[in-house]
This record gives sequence, structure tokens and C-alpha cells, in this order.
Amino acid sequence: MPRAIEEGSMPAYMVFMRERMRDEKEYEIYKQKNRIAMQGRPIKKDVLYGKYQVLEGAEVQGVVILEFPTVADAKDYYDSPAYREAREHRFKAADYRVLIVEGVQPT
Repeated sequence: MPRAIEEGSMPAYMVFMRERMRDEKEYEIYKQKNRIAMQGRPIKKDVLYGKYQVLEGAEVQGVVILEFPTVADAKDYYDSPAYREAREHRFKAADYRVLIVEGVQPT
């Protein structure tokens, strides 16, 4: 059973796993609109479709990991009007799994 995220001061990571690309043109529109949605937000791009190896589970076509100061910041980005507009093009372009995971407090 998944554990619910408690919003606090822990860093948060938004993980995008692309399972299947369907429409490259829609994906290009998504990328353009997402750049706008990200402007001025506290987002660190930790992984952008780098080399990977699936050790367990279904194959993926690529992975993106974005770091946010908090879960609230991650949710604010995901639910923002600008990203809602962008993600409609991602929905048309490809099949993704997206999740937010809470990190650990830096020591």
C-alpha cells in the first residue's frame, strides 16, 4: 500500500517515465509550453532523458527527474494553469507514468 506524502520542508522529486511515444509533433508543442510553465519556479533538472538501465519491471523509453524544494512546490507546478495547458499536449504525444516522491532532509 503506497504511503501518502505529508507536505513539509523535505525536497520532492517529480519522476516522469515515458512508456511510449505516439506523436512527435505534439511532444514538440509540449516541450515549448513546458519551458514557459517552468519559468520562475524553483525546479532543478536532475535527469533529462539520460542513459538508463531497467533492472526490474516494464521497459521505458526515457526518464526525467525534476527536483523541487517541497512537495507543495511540485504540486503547485503540476497543477499550475501553464503546466495544465502543456501537459494536455504530453497526453496526446505519449504514454507516461508520473509521480512525486518525497526526498530526505539534507544533512
